[in-house]
Amino acid sequence: MTTSATTSSALPSRRLGIIGSIVGVLALMAAVLPHWVVPMIFPPPPADQVIVDAGHRIKDRVIARVKGVEYQAPKVEKSAGRSWSEAASATAISLGLLAILLSVLALIFREERLLAGVAAILGTGAIAIEISFVMIGALILIAILYVVANIIGLF
Repeated sequence: MTTSATTSSALPSRRLGIIGSIVGVLALMAAVLPHWVVPMIFPPPPADQVIVDAGHRIKDRVIARVKGVEYQAPKVEKSAGRSWSEAASATAISLGLLAILLSVLALIFREERLLAGVAAILGTGAIAIEISFVMIGALILIAILYVVANIIGLF
């Protein structure tokens, strides 16, 4: 006499949560690692060279304005390091959004909440790190421009 027990509780699926967590980890890696690895491979120019170049551009702008001529900015080629950093930034934000989407889908399909939460936190963290690096870069650029403008006597 065999009885089949069908009363065992069905475990919720984990597929979307696991995929979302993996995508979230990749997004976090794309957000953090290039900011450490790319400068080692493609070192940025020295700070004094950047400040001098910015000063020359500002001086050329002021001279063009005084002469009443429209300023023609010289074409600047992107460095390989900058191209890699921009690609990594776009990748990190895209993967972060995908991890959040997979987290939401995991919740909609009633998958395990822990993995969905992990995927959402990893995706959100990757996006937050990217935004913070952009904000830090903008603040540094503003500080450099302020120093250069102060040196040439605009303030």
